Amino acid sequence: MHTRIKFCGLTRAEDVRLAVELGVDYVGLVFAPHSPRRLLLGQARMLRDLVPEEIAVVALVMDNPRSDIEHVVESLQPDLLQFHGSEDDALATSFGRPYWKAIAMGGQDESVFASLSDYPGAHGFLFDGHAAGEQGGSGQRFDWRRMPTSADKPFLLAGGLSPENVGLALRTARPWGVDVSSGIESAPGIKDAEKMRRFVDAVREADARG
Repeated sequence: MHTRIKFCGLTRAEDVRLAVELGVDYVGLVFAPHSPRRLLLGQARMLRDLVPEEIAVVALVMDNPRSDIEHVVESLQPDLLQFHGSEDDALATSFGRPYWKAIAMGGQDESVFASLSDYPGAHGFLFDGHAAGEQGGSGQRFDWRRMPTSADKPFLLAGGLSPENVGLALRTARPWGVDVSSGIESAPGIKDAEKMRRFVDAVREADARG
């Protein structure tokens, strides 16, 4: 068993270097307009240059103007796009990159899963604890037992994960991957090296136990 790990909202070179050293699968760079972790393109290119080919770079957007997303794709050449807003499948597929669609679980009932069929072009889904229209990276949890028990596409669990609880999250939800931001931070956008290491260790320990 190999749970994919995505560290999201990285803003500093030292944090990207440690993520690479720890062997995470995905590095997430944020371009959502109102996020405290939002990067300028120049910053993002510098960080992107630190990521080797075997680790995928994910560009996160949330209702950004189309021209902004085009500039991100052209300048950054991300491996994946991650959409957190009201973007539809036609828009998300139009940039020539695989994409994940974030599903806000906060305050939602089971009908939220019906919306997955609205994104036939998605390469995967990310279930996050925030409410619809809110920013990700807020550290809000939802009931992991609500995760789908089967899915025809990869799904990632996000929202309120930490080194202390990710093992339980994996045993409960059995996701394809986990996405963490605030749970490995000392402040928004400032990652904590010890928490980063402990998070990866906890995931690998849970994987080893099956």
